[in-house]
Amino acid sequence: MNKHIKTLLLCLVIFGCSKPDIAIHNEKGIFYQDTIGSWVVINYWADWCAPCIKEIPEIAAFAKENKDKQVYAFNFDRVEGEELTELIDKFGIEYPSLLTHPKTYWDIPTPKTLPATFIIDESGELIKSFLIPISKEDLENFFLEIE
Repeated sequence: MNKHIKTLLLCLVIFGCSKPDIAIHNEKGIFYQDTIGSWVVINYWADWCAPCIKEIPEIAAFAKENKDKQVYAFNFDRVEGEELTELIDKFGIEYPSLLTHPKTYWDIPTPKTLPATFIIDESGELIKSFLIPISKEDLENFFLEIE
């Protein structure tokens, strides 16, 4: 077998078997590199935070209408497994829920208060922090202002 073909096959095996960088609840994870080139919205929430629960449908509506943006939830209390599944179902979180802490890749500080929503630009830089309840309209207006 040609040396170049062997090298190509070895690379395919190595890279094809690599584990995604970012774990997502009940879904295949993603590679950080796959977020570059897209806008990312990360919303921290908790089941004890009434404003968080109120904004979940707003964020879900935004995510549904803006498929070009990557929208994620992140449970402030780091709940995982079946308990997280139950909370996601209970509160109608219809967008992916990160298990990997956002600060790992996006330099997002753990918020001291909730709700908190962070916007990461296409180059992977944190450019906006909403440390108040937000609506679908707030997110839409933010993106209209920067375009």
